[in-house]
Amino acid sequence: MAGFFSRLSNLWRGFVSLWISDVEKKHPEIAYENAINSMIEKYSALKKATASIIRRREDISSRLTTKSKELAQIEADLQTAVATNQQDLGVVLIQKQKGLADEVAGLQADLGTAVKDADSAKASLVQVQAEIKSLKAEKDNMLAKMASAEARVRIGEQLEGLSVDAEVKALENVREHIKTTIAEANLNQELGESDLDNRLKALRANTGEATSKSEWERLRNAAAGKTGQKTI
Repeated sequence: MAGFFSRLSNLWRGFVSLWISDVEKKHPEIAYENAINSMIEKYSALKKATASIIRRREDISSRLTTKSKELAQIEADLQTAVATNQQDLGVVLIQKQKGLADEVAGLQADLGTAVKDADSAKASLVQVQAEIKSLKAEKDNMLAKMASAEARVRIGEQLEGLSVDAEVKALENVREHIKTTIAEANLNQELGESDLDNRLKALRANTGEATSKSEWERLRNAAAGKTGQKTI
């Protein structure tokens, strides 16, 4: 039964993860904002940890300074004890000197480690801060590209949905009408030219006939005149 509920829980988490993934794909600004906020939270936590490391470094440095002064004082006191031949004080001072020297050496080692830890933590802070700035810049850039791509897709869909068949058909009808009108005008001109030609031919035929009749009358009158002259 426990295994069943565990599998059911994993299945539910899988569905939720897929749903979130789909939401983030449709709204990439949400994904970027979540990533940026997560990095800011990590930066804040790392900053607090770094502050603790730096505080430890400062504490060790302060203790080292104090113990180093005490060691220097003990060494000076030891020199005075030797100069004044105070053996009992000298023995005590030597013991204190050894203890302080060991403590100072330990603090120096701790300080070296603390300095390295602080430098490493500060470098990590700078890196995370740079990554946050880079992610913000990437967000603006990618969202701008996404908006441009979506606009191109919408324009493409609109162009695909446009139909120019009606417009092309209307133009074809206009073209045919213009061509027909021009043909009619040309036909009228051709017909007009043909009518004139026929009339001109008829006119020329009449002219020839009238000329022939006139010539006939002239010849007949001439003949009649000659006959009259012979009778007289």
